[in-house]
Amino acid sequence: MKSQLQFKKAITTLICIITSAAGFAQGTGKISGTVSDKKSGETLIGVTVKIKGTTKGMATDVDGKYSLPALADGKYIVVFQYVGYAGKEIDEVEVSTGRTTVLNVILEEAGSQNLNEVVIKGSFAKESVNALYAQQKNSAAISDGISSELIKRSPDKNTSDVLKRVSGATIQDNKFVVIRGLSDRYNSAMLDGASLPSTEPNRKAFSFDIVPSNLVDNLIINKTATPDLPGDFTGGAIQILTKDIPEQNFISIGAGAGYNTASTFKDFKSGTRNASDYFGFDNGNKQLPGNFPTTNQIINVLSPEQNIKALRSLPQDWNIYSMSALPTQNYQFTVGRVKDLKDNSKIGAILSLTYRNAQTIYENVERDYYDFDYRDNVYKFSTNIGALANFAYTFGKSKITFKNIYNRICDDQFLSRTGTNQNTQSDVKFFAFDLMQKSLFKSTIEGNHQLGERNAKINWSLSYSNILNDQPDQRKVSYTRLFADANNPDVGFAANVSTLGKENTRLFSKLNEDSYAAAVNYSLPINMFSNSATFKAGLTAQYRDRTFDVRFLGLLLRNDDAAVRERPLSQLFGKDLLDNNIYKLDEIPNGLDSYTSNSLTNAGYLMLDNKIGDKVRLVWGARVEQFNLNLESKDASVASVKQNYTDILPSANFTYSLTDKINLRASYYRTLARPEFRELSVSSYYDYELLALQQGNPDLKRAAINNADIRFELYPAAGQIISVSGFYKKFKDAIETFNSDAASTRIITYFNSPKATVYGIEFELRKSLEFILENDFMRNTTAYANVSLVKSKVDNPVNSGLNLKEGSRPMVGQAPYVINAGLQHSFLDNKLTFNALYNKVGRRLYIAAGGAYPSVWEAPRDVIDLQLGLKVLKNKGELKFNAGDILNEKSVLYYDQNTNKKYDGSPADDTLSGFRYGSNYSIAFSYTF
Repeated sequence: MKSQLQFKKAITTLICIITSAAGFAQGTGKISGTVSDKKSGETLIGVTVKIKGTTKGMATDVDGKYSLPALADGKYIVVFQYVGYAGKEIDEVEVSTGRTTVLNVILEEAGSQNLNEVVIKGSFAKESVNALYAQQKNSAAISDGISSELIKRSPDKNTSDVLKRVSGATIQDNKFVVIRGLSDRYNSAMLDGASLPSTEPNRKAFSFDIVPSNLVDNLIINKTATPDLPGDFTGGAIQILTKDIPEQNFISIGAGAGYNTASTFKDFKSGTRNASDYFGFDNGNKQLPGNFPTTNQIINVLSPEQNIKALRSLPQDWNIYSMSALPTQNYQFTVGRVKDLKDNSKIGAILSLTYRNAQTIYENVERDYYDFDYRDNVYKFSTNIGALANFAYTFGKSKITFKNIYNRICDDQFLSRTGTNQNTQSDVKFFAFDLMQKSLFKSTIEGNHQLGERNAKINWSLSYSNILNDQPDQRKVSYTRLFADANNPDVGFAANVSTLGKENTRLFSKLNEDSYAAAVNYSLPINMFSNSATFKAGLTAQYRDRTFDVRFLGLLLRNDDAAVRERPLSQLFGKDLLDNNIYKLDEIPNGLDSYTSNSLTNAGYLMLDNKIGDKVRLVWGARVEQFNLNLESKDASVASVKQNYTDILPSANFTYSLTDKINLRASYYRTLARPEFRELSVSSYYDYELLALQQGNPDLKRAAINNADIRFELYPAAGQIISVSGFYKKFKDAIETFNSDAASTRIITYFNSPKATVYGIEFELRKSLEFILENDFMRNTTAYANVSLVKSKVDNPVNSGLNLKEGSRPMVGQAPYVINAGLQHSFLDNKLTFNALYNKVGRRLYIAAGGAYPSVWEAPRDVIDLQLGLKVLKNKGELKFNAGDILNEKSVLYYDQNTNKKYDGSPADDTLSGFRYGSNYSIAFSYTF
């Protein structure tokens, strides 16, 4: 009963502080921060924190955090005391009205009984540096990350942009991450500690562009495994942590506008547009009505009355509308509230709304290969809305968080194509109207508790997520005219409305996936071999349930009529033709293409974090994962796909602290890569941009990978690093995409390569330039770079059913080199900042060769971004001027026909896709109350 009353009181208080704009008590500020162990980086629970000479004090909570509120302006000495550790006094801690002074502290274990009585003294500035050192050095595994502060200093709008700044990470298609040259399928994504499902209907990938960067508190890529991480990654486990309890109350607003050289104010074409599209939601007019005929009814032939009624119920606006493309616009609103309660309890919340709209034109997209010579104009109207609602309550030695995130993307695309097809000896005009609505909702409740007096901790979490991909009425129409009739004024372009194939259907598809996850983790500090150690154990479970429904509809002429077929697009399916039953409704039976599927993953692990002497740390253990999958096509004649695996995944991460500034690391670990639902389904989908079908393979097996890493780390100063890493990965049954081209239409599908190896080195540098010349300018200038050099070799399977053009090749998605570099400078006491960023990814394999078509390669691009930031209005406001992709180099997918390993254009190489994104110039303003 007492706990229920406390909880009700906490909720009531939370509602009050969210609706109130009250900040701190008048004329006061506060000191807050985190206390952690110098060697392990673990946060310390129950550390006594006091203002010297007063009775004001508290103990750190379950996250090692503390907060000392209601302090008058001035400088203070803060005292930290903890059993078994040397005490610490930090002076020169300055407090000002309405502000929170953040003081993170590290404590060192007492080496003897005498040391336990020693009080180490330090200054605020020095201790802040020491805390940052400890955070950098004490990761259990090899990892790289980026904080919210660094995100603010880049022109990045979403998480996919941020990931490009992390060592060894690259982005494909502007949203899918490639780490250490390994494609997105070999990486896993976690949001607030829980795994995220694939957001894509046709591949195993998480679309990172749906998480706005301003909602990210921290982003970490673990490149080596520890037993407490999921086992289904090889390149990296990407952990995104959204913001939690704020340090102080605030309200932040932001607005921005952008100009794209290829799009803004240019003629923008589209299908019908609704006001709701600007808010990320279609108005429902493009959906199939609830009483629309079933597939069986259509195949068994509708009566004339039923046919006319069904045709009239379909969206009939085939007009192409023109407007002027507006500048990109984005808006953000965030409110944070925190309230210190009695008995050192605290409650807080962060609520955030984001909005972004972009109208993008890809003009004159080149598709010049084999029999095709096309030019596409692509117009994409994109709206992205996001919401975050995070709540947290700390009490005693416990903390409960409730984190929620919702994001929705509405991409409405229109494509217009002209060109020639030598195979059919015809000129071509092709039109596609394509709306895709994607959404992610995720809710997680998590608890952290200290148990007993030995600093044991238990962590538990429950989460639910939903992924939705809704594609209502993707419409495709192709007009052709024979070369022989090009000069005949009596013969025009004729639409293909006589036969029905996936390349000219009206597609209605919907993917819905629900995911449920639970986890519990327990850690206990122990003594082992006269040294401190931490024992950790845990259990996790995740259940995924997916439904994918698709229909391929079409309107076919009952009798061939050249006059009808030569009608312009806006009149091709006119009301007069529908009312007179000139067209009949037809459908491609979809039993093979729709499916239901589910999977259950259960896992448990045991892990030890051993300190051996003062310099050695060994984190080792094993994880066991049991995986069960079931996928059933809606065609009962197709055998269901079932998979059942149990895998033992050992790992060991060794760290040797050569000096206080140097770490040597070595790791071994075993990981997995499992095929996604879509990759196991025989469902096929026509990609009108790649001019190919995409189809799964029910015979795919999971891949098993053995990994080894070594790394040298040097930390010259806080926030600075020089590191060199080497890694080696050996794959069994690697999952790869390739051109299955035995039929006339190219099919992009998957196979298991029996053997593959990947190895490479990474170099990372982040250093102030004051070593060149000791003055303020150089001291405030930081250079940073990360370079990855990767080599891979894959043996193609001999049982693919095709006489493959290649016996061995590089791994799909693997880049032989990745370069990220930048220069950052701050002026006027950090009021003015300048940032220059450079990115280049080497030529990488996009699709492996089949029997007829060779491999598809992605050509490298040089990308330079610039940003200037200016703090105004007493540092509460900030103006940002961004220039992105200022070189605007061409993005190219091509067949390397002359095999010289570079893109030479036609006629030396065939171009699958070639276009320019355009350079982006934007201005944004934000203000924090």
